[in-house]
This record gives sequence, structure tokens and C-alpha cells, in this order.
Amino acid sequence: MTQLQEAPSAAKAVGRPLDRVDGAVKTTGEARYAAEFPFPGLAYAAMVHSTVARGRIAAIDTAAALAVPGVLAVITHENAPRMKKPAKPNPLNLSTLASGTRVNYLNTDEIFWNGQPIAVVVADTLEAAREAGALVRAEYTTIPSTVDFKTEQKNAKPQPNSMIQSGGAKKGDAEAALAAAPVSVDLRYSTPAHNHNAIEPHATTALWDGDRLTVHEATQSVDWVRRHLALKFDVPVAGIRVLAPFVGGGFGGKGAVWAGTVLTALAARMTGRPVRMLLSRESVYRTVGGRTPSSQRVALGADTDGRLTSLIHTSITQTGSGGGGPEQVTSQSRHLYAAENILVQQNLVELDTTPNTFMRAPGEAIGTFALEATVDELAYRIGIDPIELRMRNEPTVNPLDGKKFAHRMLRECFARGADEFGWADRTPEPGSMRDGRWLVGWGVAAAYHPAWQFPANVLVRWSADGSVLVRCGFQEMGMGAATAQAQIAADALGVPFESVRVEYGDTVLPTGPSAGGSAQTASVAASLLSACEKLTTALAALAKKHPGGSPGEIIAAAGKPYLEASVGAESGLGAVAGQVRFMSKFVMDQRRWVKAASGAHFCEVRVDPDTGETRVSRWTGVFDVGRVINAKTATSQLKGGIVMGIGMALSEETLVDPRTGRIMNPSLSEYHVPVHADIPPIDVHYLDVPDPTMPLGLIGIGEVGITGVAGAVANAVHHATGKRIRDLPITLDKLL
Repeated sequence: MTQLQEAPSAAKAVGRPLDRVDGAVKTTGEARYAAEFPFPGLAYAAMVHSTVARGRIAAIDTAAALAVPGVLAVITHENAPRMKKPAKPNPLNLSTLASGTRVNYLNTDEIFWNGQPIAVVVADTLEAAREAGALVRAEYTTIPSTVDFKTEQKNAKPQPNSMIQSGGAKKGDAEAALAAAPVSVDLRYSTPAHNHNAIEPHATTALWDGDRLTVHEATQSVDWVRRHLALKFDVPVAGIRVLAPFVGGGFGGKGAVWAGTVLTALAARMTGRPVRMLLSRESVYRTVGGRTPSSQRVALGADTDGRLTSLIHTSITQTGSGGGGPEQVTSQSRHLYAAENILVQQNLVELDTTPNTFMRAPGEAIGTFALEATVDELAYRIGIDPIELRMRNEPTVNPLDGKKFAHRMLRECFARGADEFGWADRTPEPGSMRDGRWLVGWGVAAAYHPAWQFPANVLVRWSADGSVLVRCGFQEMGMGAATAQAQIAADALGVPFESVRVEYGDTVLPTGPSAGGSAQTASVAASLLSACEKLTTALAALAKKHPGGSPGEIIAAAGKPYLEASVGAESGLGAVAGQVRFMSKFVMDQRRWVKAASGAHFCEVRVDPDTGETRVSRWTGVFDVGRVINAKTATSQLKGGIVMGIGMALSEETLVDPRTGRIMNPSLSEYHVPVHADIPPIDVHYLDVPDPTMPLGLIGIGEVGITGVAGAVANAVHHATGKRIRDLPITLDKLL
């Protein structure tokens, strides 16, 4: 053995509840976000929004706005420089998904939704910019618009299958099996539109130097922003630097590039000044996509023992005439239950509304509500415990196509959750449990979210002083991403966690993946582990020539300041080839396995029988998310998902005027997210069993926590009151 091999390994970092590496700078206020970087001569921009849903701008009057002291420019379609249109989506180039809409902002007089930006005011102060923006007047030539999701559902069309998402699938004849089933339920559900409300509203600071552009941006993908801006302004990608060292929450809303980003860069180029645009909460609602509303049908047929003979799940969701995309509403219904016959189909209707986008487990968050509420109702029809019904239909292979599960421990999640929650003490009859004047209900539901992996470029440098530097342009939005990667690197190299430093959130770094789809940790970890393996191999070779001492001493004895290894750092044609290789491997992997995070939610609610007031009073969640990298941040993420799910179940709803398509509650005073008083003690557990097909056995945890939550709440409300609420949110008027 070499001295290197005999050296005692450092204490393992993976799995420990270590504090975030950025905790001190965030809690002391030292961390700077996109709207906090100072520049000499900084100007401020504000958007002006359309007030019609469809049509063209007939005239626009900016005279009063230009007369406001401090105003530098008012940019409209009449004077804006030409920009290129967004790229068409290409599955082999994920950055083509960057554009939130198909609209070429301020390069057209055409209006696609109520709230579309029609002007940008640039001024010396934010107050002057917003004051002047309110003085811009526009006249429109309107054309008929379709804005009411409820009345337009009849015009929905089947979603086609694509490399990115399947629109429909079937096994057997589910409709015939449903008709023949001894026991069946056939139900309809609806969920409203939802809007993003990250603690940090969208913000951009942009500075041009010739054709070189620096952007401080609140984004989930610095690389997507860079590539999108390079295309829009017809400048080299290498000449654009995007920085996002800290992002105050994203949840999908900062995954695409929206109007604020593009128009800030445009304003900076036109005025020759650094420009900052900090969106008001209302502007976020008007210009940043949210979750589509949905209408869903779930039908289940079973024999008298509860074994499913038919499972049907269909959905209607909307996209915008100016952009947006489908949601995978039926995703979980392809995998959760072993039905003999299955039919899933997603349908789309195009409306003249704000383009929808990724939001908090898109598809599965609302799809699990309908599916899990229907499973609960079937259990009542048969007279069987809801957990027992699920266990009788737990599949051994993927129900739809017979693929193997890479990893699945849903039985264990329900068993442990039932024990932790005390499910055995539940009396099954609705309305049978009380606490004083409160009706008490217990509900349960499954959680499910697919596991994804994307390309990631990583560089690791092991220095002679023993320190390790990890460089990757991934994103940190509050989930502890840098901490997790430092833990992984520390264990892979056998060094103390404290000796690892991670650089991220900057396009000068090796290109990282977008922080979306709960995929970032696994994606970066795969490349990081490969780079660390290269380093340990190189170090072992050096140790044969320079035996003895620590790794740092061996590197120093070899006359080197450091050892360095990278993975996926190709550029040009090499990068394209690498992307194709990754996508090919990913597609083959998807054909072989079904990979997913899953879990079981247990919920207790209390309902006032006189007022309908509903309070969630207790929660237990048990999750199978593979290997857990950081016990503290993982628990926080899972709890956060549950909190967002409670909001979806009980309060969140975007109200759209069915006549004008205008969002009527674009503020936190009227769009109700959960507050501390709405959230009970949340007890979170995870199995911590590795998935053998994933890097380090880890599965993404960012989104699985929200899936199934609304179903569990709805089931608990039924158990408390005997009333089934199938239209979210569950508000007191629906219970009275």
C-alpha cells in the first residue's frame, strides 16, 4: 500500500446536518442579490403594461412621461432597437427552453395578453421611473380574445407526444373495464391558476461595454439567460457574463427568461448607462408565468377486494397565445398503481392570457390532488382503509409498460408514516372524530415526482495547501446547493468538509445545469464524482514517485501548486457532441428504468362546523428520496414543499377576469399564501436508502414534498365533514 492509501479518512460529511456554507453572509446581510450591486451612474427602469388581452397598439403617448424630472428615455415599439425572436424549442439544446414567451418585446405592436409590456421608462431614480410609467397612455385596436378557461375547455385538443413530454398513453381498454367493474368512481376536479411569489421579486441589473454585457440576475439558470440574451442582441455568447450568486427563491418562476431581463438589457444599451429593473409584485404577476388552471377527470374501476381493473386520468390545461407549455398532469398516474387497464391523456387549450410556466412540481402537484382524492373515495366505496387499498395496488413493475423501477420503497413510507402518525387510532366514519367543537379529520396521500439528470461541467482543483476548490455554474436559491456539493467533494477526496470551497452562480465558471426538475444536485454530483475520481487517480500516481505525507504534501513534493481535473468542459463542437452523448444516454436510461422520488403524507385537519374554517393541525411526511446528502437542508426542503402544498390546498388562487383576461389579485394582500399561523408542526422523515442507478444514490427532493399534499388535505376534510371538495382551494364557502 502507498502512504496515500494508508492515510486515515476524514469524517464522512455526506448525510450530516451541516450548516449552510452561505449561512453567515445571508444572516448578516453581507450576501448581495441582483438588485443590490452598485454601479456609478446607475439608472432605473419600470415597465408599462397593456390593459387589453388581444389587439394592436393604435397610438401611444409618452409626452407626459418624458416631462417627469429625471426621466432619461421612454422605450416603446416605435423607438426600440430591433432584437431577434426567441429560438424555437429543441430537445437537444435545453437552453432553447429559456424564453418564457414567443413575444419579441417592444419589437411588435401586437398584444397577446392583458399585462404584456408595452413600454419601459428609464430614469435617474426608481420613483421617477414608476411615476412616469403611470403617465404613459396607449390606445388599442382590439380583436376578439379568448380568456375564460372554464368556457373554452370545449375547444381543447389532445397534447401530442414529444421527446420532452408524453401527452397520452394507454394499456388495454380502460373505458370498457371501468364500465364492467363491480365498483367504480368517475369524478371531476378543478384547480385554479397560481402565481409565483418568491421572497425576492424578479430583478435585473445590466451594464454594456461595447458588445460585452454584464448582468446580475435573479435566475435559476445563468447559462440560459446568457444564451438567450446573446441571441436576442446578436452578440457572442462569450461576451456575456451573468451572475446570480444568491437568489431569493425561484420555484420555477425564475427558470425561464422573462420580459424584465430582456428589457433591462435593452434599456441599458439604449441609454448607455447601467440600468436596474426591480419588478413590483404586480409586474411579476403581469409578466411572469404561473401555473395553468386545470380540469381533470379521474375514474377508477376495481373488484370487490379493491384491486384496480381500470385507471383513467385525463386533463385539460391552458397555454398562452404568446407562449407557455403543457404540464405533465397525468405523470404520477402512469406509475403509482397497478391497474390492469390504463388510459392517460392530456389536452390543451390556447388562451390569450399570460403564458404559463414551470411552478412547484409542475403537473404532479395538481395531478396528485385529483388522483389521490379519487383513490380515497374508492376506498370509502369499498369499505377498506385508504392505506390498505394503496398497498393492494402497489406495483412491482411500472404498470403502463412493465419497466423496472430503479428504486421504489413506497410501502415502507406508508408503514413508517402510519406508525409515526398513529393512523391505527383513526375511526373511519366521516364526522366521527371531534375535539370539543372542532370536527377532526385524518387524511393520507402518496407523493410522487420523477427523477431527472442534466449535463453539468465541473472543475475540481486540489491545492498543495490541502484545500479543494469546486467550480460549477449551478444555482443557489436557498436550498443549500453549495453545501451539498462541498459535502460530496469532501467525502470523494477524503478531506475535511471545511477545506472545500465551492464557486457557483456565474457564467465564467464551467456551465452548470438549470436548477429545475429537482435535478441539480444529482446532475452536478455525477460530474463532480467523476472529476474527483480523476484527481485521486492522479494523486495516487504522484504518490508512487513521492511517497509519504498528506495529499497536499505529495502535490507540493511533485513541484505542483495544485492538481486539477474537469468533466464536460468542452466548448464549440465538442460541447454539442457532449450534449448529444448525454441526451442519448439519458434517453436509453429512461427506456430502461422508471426513476422517481416518492413518499406518504399524513394530515390532520380541524374544521369549525358552523363557519367552515379549516385548520391543518398536524402533519407527518415520510419520503423515499434515495441517499440524503444533508439532513438539515433536506428536511427544510421537504417541509417547504408541504407548506406550499397547504397553500395550494386551502388558499392560493389567481383570479382572472373572465371578460378581460386581467389578473384581479396581483398582490400578496389579495393572493393568499400561507403564513405562520396557517402551518402546523410538520414531522418529516426519510428512508435514506440509496438508488443504485443515481449518483451517490441520491434522488432530487426539491419538488416531491408538494405532491400529494392537496390530496391529503382534501381527504382529511372529507373525513372530518363528510363533504368532498373537488375544486381547489378548499375555502369555507365550499364547506357551508
